[in-house]
Amino acid sequence: MENNQNPTNHIAIFKGKSIRKTIYQKEWWFSILDIIQAITDSPHPKTYWAKMKERDKALFEPFPFWEQLKLPAEDGKMRETDCANTEGLLRIIQNIPSHKVEPLKRWLAKVGYERLQEIENPELATKRTRLLYKLKGYPDKWIEMRMRGIAIREDLTDEWQKRGAEHTKDYEILTAEISQATFGLKPNEHKKIKGLKRENLRDHMDDFELILTMLGERTTAEIHKTKDSKGVQRLKDDARLGGEVAGTARKQIERRIGRSVISENNFLKSNNRKKMNPPKK
Repeated sequence: MENNQNPTNHIAIFKGKSIRKTIYQKEWWFSILDIIQAITDSPHPKTYWAKMKERDKALFEPFPFWEQLKLPAEDGKMRETDCANTEGLLRIIQNIPSHKVEPLKRWLAKVGYERLQEIENPELATKRTRLLYKLKGYPDKWIEMRMRGIAIREDLTDEWQKRGAEHTKDYEILTAEISQATFGLKPNEHKKIKGLKRENLRDHMDDFELILTMLGERTTAEIHKTKDSKGVQRLKDDARLGGEVAGTARKQIERRIGRSVISENNFLKSNNRKKMNPPKK
């Protein structure tokens, strides 16, 4: 499936056919009927979908990956439509007996096999991640720095989990605390400067931004261990202290080089990944 590059566009393309989509719970959800029609060429996708649910009750009831969401109908009005997120669509597609989905089913089997390999040998996951960045055009030095940042981040989130962070919101709050102290910006504000929407912010950071992010997170993890902090509020205090260490380094760097290390550039605009030139304050 190919999404239009404009994130505000509510149409995706699947096998040359339009698929309605909408943002729900911070992710894209797609029209199930549009997907079924694209795959099966059925003139009655509603009937096809109803029969699927009737045939596979154990799978679809309850089914946490589809919801009724409002999408534009043929008459131009917003009407409730059965929608599924990416995981839901993959599960639905696997239950469609059509030769058109066989390549996708084979791909899913391959991905599943690769994930099992990665469970047995985690190093394979690291190698695949490096390869994906390489194929996207990132330079080797940046990739090595990004991979190190991923390892530091994983160590930090492990500490958060052990010390009382239970919900996704907890992780968002703690991350924002480090970012605010490091850059004077929360992650969503940093993304706006770079012109990003749903993209991963760290995949669009330059060297200084990655280094300072690693410094803030590595320092925070060490403070947790030293103080043996427990509970989200104490973790939040530590996160601010860890970010302040990186923030102090950022200010010293900026005084020496005479410009901000916070870059407007992103990988979408700098696809050749040439040296970034952050704007002056």
